[in-house]
Amino acid sequence: MNSVYGPIIRDGLWKNNPALVQLLGLCPLLAVSNTTINGLGLGLATILTLVASNGLVSLLRHHIPEEARLPVFMIIIASIVTIIELSMNAWFHELYLILGIFIPLIVTNCAITGRAEAFAARNPVGPSLVDGLMMGIGFTAVLVLLGAMREIIGQGTLLSEAHLMFGEAARHLKIVVIDDYRGFLMALLPPGAFIGLGLIVALKNVVDARQANKQAQVASNSVAETASA
Repeated sequence: MNSVYGPIIRDGLWKNNPALVQLLGLCPLLAVSNTTINGLGLGLATILTLVASNGLVSLLRHHIPEEARLPVFMIIIASIVTIIELSMNAWFHELYLILGIFIPLIVTNCAITGRAEAFAARNPVGPSLVDGLMMGIGFTAVLVLLGAMREIIGQGTLLSEAHLMFGEAARHLKIVVIDDYRGFLMALLPPGAFIGLGLIVALKNVVDARQANKQAQVASNSVAETASA
């Protein structure tokens, strides 16, 4: 089982992360990631959409005509997003108002259509559900990290307005990182989102490069030991 799901997990969380490698879904990622809670809210909605759409597409893949697959995929995704949008409007109304148009715009997220076409339409339900979950978690992790960075630099807090997602009891979760902070407006504006995402992508590339160098060094040492033996 590990041989089946291991690569799927690694691809979704790191190697093929939709936000850091594929660079898909950047419009909502950059637009709503000005706070941690906003990023988490949109990320959870994206996870639900990816898991449900991947599962349904995989389940119906043998019954969808080849020439109509993309329109059918879009109908499935749009239906799921509509359910999520109405649910958020009912139970998380304030957060729903903040996220606004970017909830229905999940339908146009290329990462979701791409996973339906590239993976779910070609694989069984189990791996497709795991693929959707891992891709969603990878995307959400970037949203939350970027939101936390921008919130701390922009207004000196972390988890502000947590009550929008977790209820009134969560108001005490707000952390004041910098007392009497006047704020840094650019971090909360679109330029701050681009700079923050660029730094995260750069950090990933540095980690990947160091890992590749380490593996090359190990392989080189192994060849040298074999030759000397």
